[in-house]
Amino acid sequence: MQLPLGFRYAGVACGIKASGKKDLAIISTDTPAICAGVYTQNIVRATSIDWNRRMTPCDSFRALVVNSGNANACTGFDGIKNNQTMACEVANHLDTEPANVGVLSTGIIGVQLPMKEVIAGIDAATTALSAEEENFTAASVAITTTDKSPKTNHLTYNIDGDQVRISAMAKGAGMIGPKMATMLAVVMTDAALTPTVAQSILKTANDKSFNRISVEGHMSTNDAVMLIASGKSKAKLDSAALILQLTSFITNTCIDLAKQIPADGEGATHLIEIVVNGAKHDGDADRIARTIANSALVKTAITGGDPNWGRIVSAAGYAGADIDADAISLKINGHLLFEQGQPVSFNPRQVSIAIAENFETKIELTVGGGAGQSNHWTSDLTVDYVRFNSEYTT
Repeated sequence: MQLPLGFRYAGVACGIKASGKKDLAIISTDTPAICAGVYTQNIVRATSIDWNRRMTPCDSFRALVVNSGNANACTGFDGIKNNQTMACEVANHLDTEPANVGVLSTGIIGVQLPMKEVIAGIDAATTALSAEEENFTAASVAITTTDKSPKTNHLTYNIDGDQVRISAMAKGAGMIGPKMATMLAVVMTDAALTPTVAQSILKTANDKSFNRISVEGHMSTNDAVMLIASGKSKAKLDSAALILQLTSFITNTCIDLAKQIPADGEGATHLIEIVVNGAKHDGDADRIARTIANSALVKTAITGGDPNWGRIVSAAGYAGADIDADAISLKINGHLLFEQGQPVSFNPRQVSIAIAENFETKIELTVGGGAGQSNHWTSDLTVDYVRFNSEYTT
């Protein structure tokens, strides 16, 4: 693991979570850095989202403070004040302005933050800030809620002998229904970027990764993905080709992280990839993929290893895309079940075993001869998911 130059990390337990687990993280930069962000499109949103939207993209970023266990969403004027207090406390410790400090929150909606504990946690975290790997790991743990484990990824590559480093962390296992991003994720690099370029890279990466996952289709009030660039690498990204290369690497990093989220979906026993080809344009393909991914009937069929292909085909039909029903073909884990609008002979038990014995299930749907293509990752729907979310606050 090679962490990007110019960053420091900390993750502590301050008492937001009753479990006593880590629940507050800080990521800081040694000098003013570039920061870009994409945020939830939910009209009901956390105070932190409005705060960060005003802040990004920027070239004066110094720190990001993240708390877990409490969303600070739907908390009124007190929530706004508490969000500002978090930024001010971090800014005071780092000798910067509150406007240079981002804030992210995740957890239960509608509950006020315990600010005495949060302030003490910020004091402890700023004291503990370090560039060490163990601190990165502690921060990645501190941002999680119902996750089974932290979600991280790292990549290093060379430009004319000089290294560019990328590291990222994310959290999410439930309330996953993207319409920009879908959970919290922070991508860090030591590449030298401008705010405009960073925002463009992040949007491209996000559209192909975090915006293509779901668990139950419920869009969160707190979704955010942020890209922070310290500029400490000696590599010179002085051509469009090199920017495109960095975009590709950051996109691949985000795709890997994004897939970890539905794979860790609450109660999930399968990661489902839906690939749609042949639509008139990418927008139609995306609409079909999302509709299939959010179908409870499709998800439960995969849970039970049931090759009930009619659920998939019918979901494509009500997605609102312009397709020809006589052109639809379908494969599950490589097994052809439906071709050119006609059912085909297949061995149901063989397909069922192919689903049941593999954690990953691939649904491939062709809907015509167009150039439109999209893919989407989701989890299956299990009894454990229902049980967990029916008892979430009680």
